[in-house]
Amino acid sequence: MNLHQFRFVQEAVRRNLNLTETAKALHTSQPGISKAILELEEELGVDIFARHGKRIRRVTEPGQLVLKSIEVIMREVANLKRIGDEFSKQDAGTLSIATTHSQARYYMPEPVAQLRRRLPKVQVVLHQGTPADVARMLIDDVAEIGLATESLVDVDGLVTLPCYQWQHVLVVPSGHPLAQVERPTLEQLAAEPLVTYHPTFSGRSRIDAAFARARLKPNIALEAIDADVIKTYVRLGMGVGIVSEMAVRDDPPGGDLAWRPTGHLFGDNTSRVAFKRGAYLRHFVFAFAELLSNRLTRPLIERAMGGDADTYDL
Repeated sequence: MNLHQFRFVQEAVRRNLNLTETAKALHTSQPGISKAILELEEELGVDIFARHGKRIRRVTEPGQLVLKSIEVIMREVANLKRIGDEFSKQDAGTLSIATTHSQARYYMPEPVAQLRRRLPKVQVVLHQGTPADVARMLIDDVAEIGLATESLVDVDGLVTLPCYQWQHVLVVPSGHPLAQVERPTLEQLAAEPLVTYHPTFSGRSRIDAAFARARLKPNIALEAIDADVIKTYVRLGMGVGIVSEMAVRDDPPGGDLAWRPTGHLFGDNTSRVAFKRGAYLRHFVFAFAELLSNRLTRPLIERAMGGDADTYDL
């Protein structure tokens, strides 16, 4: 047995047992993948996949156990590569970060710039997507560190720690009546068309939950993943916006938009930093995590990676 066979099996499962798509993803031939998997099954003495004719239909019960072992093996192979990079290049290499658009746009720039000033030989690659995408990129070893607000805490295979807290703000044209209201109410917001985040982004679940508890139905006029897009449509008069406070932090006072805090309505949101469980973290991954929050330290992260993830809260 060999790593190529393990990779073929793992990718076939990721591609919903479609060997054509698996071959495309791995830049090889479908017959070659089929042959390698059959040879692995013959060597193990069990069927990893159940077949109908030549088509793979499902993963067998012993196949599920094989997949778990392959996951461990491939994770340790990735760790070996990182260890080699760590000690051969020291403070050089590529730091891959998975995050959402809002984090990349509003929160990441300063920590990334600080890391580059401190470690100029480290190249930074930002991968942006939904919180679910962030989790998948960490699990698949596309990224070494992730940052998002939604979803990460409940994903098996990840170690997560709270990074920082923030609240939503109401954004309205400066001439709008709500611009004069210091503490807007849910009833006032429910009477307006709302422009806010897509349900999978930036704490939107807290907004929906607050309206539901009050038995109010919000009038969502537009959903977006980008706070700048939301503010653009607010300027066009499509409705009042609800965005993260970091999206208005650098807006000049007295401009065409006014904003009001809404933490009293929707509560605080916690953005979390995440790592793949069992992964070997290089020196500059710890360095970047410490730049994201002064509460995140290397000893704390090492304890969490060792299984003690409840030692720290905001």
